[in-house]
Amino acid sequence: MAQPLVKKDDDRDDEAEYSPFLGIEKGAVLQEARVFNDPQLDPRRCSQVITKLLYLLNQGETFTKIEATEVFFAVTKLFQSRDIGLRRMVYLMIKELSPSADEVIIVTSSLMKDMTSKTDMYRANAIRVLCRITDGTLLTQIERYLKQAIVDKNPVVASAALVSGIHLLQTTPEIVKRWSNEVQEAVQSRAALVQFHALALLHQIRQNDRLAVSKLVTSLTRGTVRSPLAQCLLIRYTTQVIREAATTQTGDRPFYDFLESCLRHKAEMVIFEAARAITELNGVTNRELTPAITVLQLFLSSSKPVLRFAAVRTLNK
Repeated sequence: MAQPLVKKDDDRDDEAEYSPFLGIEKGAVLQEARVFNDPQLDPRRCSQVITKLLYLLNQGETFTKIEATEVFFAVTKLFQSRDIGLRRMVYLMIKELSPSADEVIIVTSSLMKDMTSKTDMYRANAIRVLCRITDGTLLTQIERYLKQAIVDKNPVVASAALVSGIHLLQTTPEIVKRWSNEVQEAVQSRAALVQFHALALLHQIRQNDRLAVSKLVTSLTRGTVRSPLAQCLLIRYTTQVIREAATTQTGDRPFYDFLESCLRHKAEMVIFEAARAITELNGVTNRELTPAITVLQLFLSSSKPVLRFAAVRTLNK
């Protein structure tokens, strides 16, 4: 038994030596980055160099202010290439370098041009990058485009705008809160991810207003949520409202019927989320608990290990 284990380890060591990133040095990669300035751009070569730069950054390698600035300005020249793969790498590089306010101006016009492009991939990624590197002043200039993107027909573009809104809510909440109407419209989207991101953003906008959250839950528990991911979020928000209502109301538990109805949902993730929510309610009665326990017991005989694991852990609690 010992011999195969040693051999396996030897093989693994041999494989590690063939890593394309093994032994790369920052100085050498910065020298390679000069290809960004070539009159005739080689998209494949440029993409390889950006990949190496991203690898160094993600490994914790620090770039001096001069090095970061030089790379940033060189990368901006790649906007002249029409290669879609290279453009995606450029977006990633700009986000990772996190340029200062002075440098952002250089790339803003290119990103704004991409944000209104006919290519959906350009629009989605440009929105993500702009919202990552922008400040409040620039945000007011592109706010109109972001509002339009939230209700865009393409789900990738809409999700990019909504996720950007979630991040921007931490830095410029007064601007994002003005998008409530568009976000509410996105909550009705047929695209699963768009509805999920829209519901998350709408809840964050309203989270400090208990009455607004209660109204949101009341309107959505009537069956307008199609996305299983959004349904799981709604179950969590509903549970929050139930806990808060428990301190002020007596008698029947509000929204319990909705949680119980989710136990009959088509998606297993929704069924489990509802069962877990019911078992964690304060002062839950045997009558309320029985349907959730029954569902969890059925999961114990599932062919999916993750469902069996989740059921055992929840039942144990």
